[in-house]
This record gives sequence, structure tokens and C-alpha cells, in this order.
Amino acid sequence: METLEIIINESIELLKSLIRTPSFSKEETHTAALIEEFFKKKGLSPIRKGNNIIVYSSLYSKDKPTLWLNSHHDTVKPNSGYTKDPFN
Repeated sequence: METLEIIINESIELLKSLIRTPSFSKEETHTAALIEEFFKKKGLSPIRKGNNIIVYSSLYSKDKPTLWLNSHHDTVKPNSGYTKDPFN
């Protein structure tokens, strides 16, 4: 079983990868791939529909109540006024 420290570190690395990867609206192919691969490495079986990733817990049962977590992974394009690289 993974320790909390490992889970936190892996989650931070995923977030860093997502920040470095442009994902403007309708152009989320690369961030969807990162998310999909993250869950595959965890031994889960993500379902990809376009750029949407669906993942069921290994404890999922259609006979139990279900909690659905939903999030976006697209961003707006940075403007020319940025003083720092928004992807770093």
C-alpha cells in the first residue's frame, strides 16, 4: 500500500506536468493523456471519451451509493502582459 507521502508527491508531480502542458479549450489532448497515464500507472482502468477521463474506484459497486468528482483540465491562453512563463 502506498504511503501518504508517496501519494502527495505523485500528485504534485502530476499537477506540475499539467501546469507545464498547454491545454486551451478544445486542445486538451496532451493533458488528457497525462491524466489517463497517471491512473493506468496506479493500476486503474481509465475510460477515455475524447478528452474526458472516467475512472472508477477499485471498490466501485453499482449497488452502493456513488460520489462523482468532476473537474476541468483546460485553461485560457496567457496574455502578452505576463511577466513570468505561465507554464513554469
